[in-house]
Amino acid sequence: MGDLPHYADIILFAMIAAFLVLRLRSVLGRRTGNERRRDLLMRQADASRDKVVALGQPPGQRAAPVPMRRPAPAVLPHSVAAGLARIHGADGDFDPAQFLDGARAAFEMIVAAFAAGEKDRLRPLLSDEVFAPFAAAIDARKAAGETMETRIAELRRLDIVEAALAGTTARVTVKLVSDQINVVRAHDGSIVDGDPEHPIEKIDFWTFTRDTRSRDPNWVLVATGSG
Repeated sequence: MGDLPHYADIILFAMIAAFLVLRLRSVLGRRTGNERRRDLLMRQADASRDKVVALGQPPGQRAAPVPMRRPAPAVLPHSVAAGLARIHGADGDFDPAQFLDGARAAFEMIVAAFAAGEKDRLRPLLSDEVFAPFAAAIDARKAAGETMETRIAELRRLDIVEAALAGTTARVTVKLVSDQINVVRAHDGSIVDGDPEHPIEKIDFWTFTRDTRSRDPNWVLVATGSG
């Protein structure tokens, strides 16, 4: 019987512990009405973290594509390279590769416009000295009732052969080697000159100029020749 007080203490402590557990469970398990708001704020915070952009990379910017390499340019004579360097010194935007792209486009456009007799298209591309014979040839062809058909089968070579800077005027001459079909027909469709089936090789030398101080980026054809 002397052990009863000891067991009574154990039972008392057990009852107190059970009471505390129930009390804590009732508090921790109770909803206060703020749980949904807290969950919503957490989701918004997570979404905001998803939108964080690393410094140095503007939103939406992707890695720059690797530029395509151009074919290695031909070795230029010293005089040509020096002339191109002087032009670039006067006009920092001048780039020989871009110039050749423009010369190719101008060649195709001018050849097509001359064959079609479209003087309005030719006028802004040619100097007065070059436009005059072109226009005279178109007028003579029209007066004779003839038409001209021209097709560039292939432009095989396009090279810069001269380059110089005189004052502020840049002057560049290109050599164009092309295979062309040129046919002149009479008013009745009969062939006056040329072969519609077989292209012939043509070698042309065209000289373009541009004032490096001008805001107009276009070059003008000032001289033509053939070789």
